[in-house]
Amino acid sequence: MPKFSSPLLAVILALGSQYMTSADAFSMAGPHHRQLASHKVTDTQLHASVEKTGLKAPSDIPMDDIPGMFEKYVQKTYGRYNLTIESGKGCTLTDSNGKKYLDFVAGISTCILGHSNAELSQAVTEQINSVHHVSNLYYIPSQAQLAAWLVENSCADKAFFCNSGAEANEGAIKLARRHGNVNLGITDPVIITAKQSFHGRTLAALSATGQPKYHEGFTYGGSMVPGFQYVTYNDQEELIAMVEEMNKTPAEDAKVGRKRGVAAIMLEALQGEGGIITGDPEYFALARKLCDDSGALLMCDEVQVGMGRSGKLWGFENLGIEPDVFTSAKALGGGVPIGALLARGQAADVLVPGSHASTYGGNPLACAAGLAVAQYICDHDLLTCAKERGDQLSAGLGKLAEKYPNVLADTRGWGLLKGIKINDDAGVTAGELVGDAMDEGLLLVAAGPSVVRFVPPLIVTEEEINEALSIFESAIVKHL
Repeated sequence: MPKFSSPLLAVILALGSQYMTSADAFSMAGPHHRQLASHKVTDTQLHASVEKTGLKAPSDIPMDDIPGMFEKYVQKTYGRYNLTIESGKGCTLTDSNGKKYLDFVAGISTCILGHSNAELSQAVTEQINSVHHVSNLYYIPSQAQLAAWLVENSCADKAFFCNSGAEANEGAIKLARRHGNVNLGITDPVIITAKQSFHGRTLAALSATGQPKYHEGFTYGGSMVPGFQYVTYNDQEELIAMVEEMNKTPAEDAKVGRKRGVAAIMLEALQGEGGIITGDPEYFALARKLCDDSGALLMCDEVQVGMGRSGKLWGFENLGIEPDVFTSAKALGGGVPIGALLARGQAADVLVPGSHASTYGGNPLACAAGLAVAQYICDHDLLTCAKERGDQLSAGLGKLAEKYPNVLADTRGWGLLKGIKINDDAGVTAGELVGDAMDEGLLLVAAGPSVVRFVPPLIVTEEEINEALSIFESAIVKHL
């Protein structure tokens, strides 16, 4: 061990005392240093204690004004209703005043098992009492099991785990670009997405989102992340034209060795934020063929519609196609944050060590939640529930549309991801109807300015569907 002067050793020991036990510290010093070092550690003011840090503990923060705390401490990135939720059970939430609400938002298509689900609670409790996080430098058994379940129940061959839908879609975008660069020899890979789509709030996912209102304030020189082109959803001729155009390299670019081409077509099987618009099977069949002909990847964003909400495990199963890549999140963990990027064939081998990673992705706690959700879906046949209760909801909304034609138009969606269009001249917006329903004890969420969205937990009962329809009718009557 190197020789240190006594004052220097005292400083080292004092600074290191917060990381070492006293036995460890003294093992560094020779016998002739120990008495002096002991004296110096006692005298020095270099080491800190909890009493001297001045930290305010969470328990010292008063909680008597939650909205005021949000106003003071939380960045204003959300428009919030004046509602504070304190607890939940099944499809019911209870606010800070003890009022109960029928929850047809489910954390925006997330809590498919409802609230306080016993199986999910037990799974995460047992896991956090065992080990809740380790690095992906090591094997994580629950991650392997969840990956196997996803692969065995889809067209995918491999899974990558992350923490959210936006991250999953960022991963898909990176995969598509690398596929274009490495496998297709494209220097300028283009990803075609749909107008009115929504793929997340991170910068590349936001650039993939075909809604200019979300781009405002985030451009560089007036542009978002380059490499995205937008087409009208379900418009076959427009998609054909865009693929043909993007697969031609401008002459000036070709002269300097650049090559433009379509790396991927990225679509939601059902546009959620765009107004609950279902994909057209013929359109998706065309997208599949265009990708097959050019070597591009067909990618489906399943973040909102996937995990059984459509009445099938994956939304694309309603369209008769198999994508090369698809993403999942939201319901995958039943409310515990987790996302997944799934791929098949050549696409499953595009990302290699060092090309993509996630600190928390596939951690034991999140994967335990994912496995509990997966097991519950299988044990309780939630796919059948989603279809049957979805049919009941559609029929009920259809009857309301017939009864109030001046307010309501068409009903759309699959399974328990349903929307009803509000007429442009109804004198009320979707957001206003959502607010009126909340006053009556029903939580709904708008999908754009003119569509009210119904996304209850997949455990919802026939009686709860009827109750929701009755409350929604009460909200409509207020505007007649």
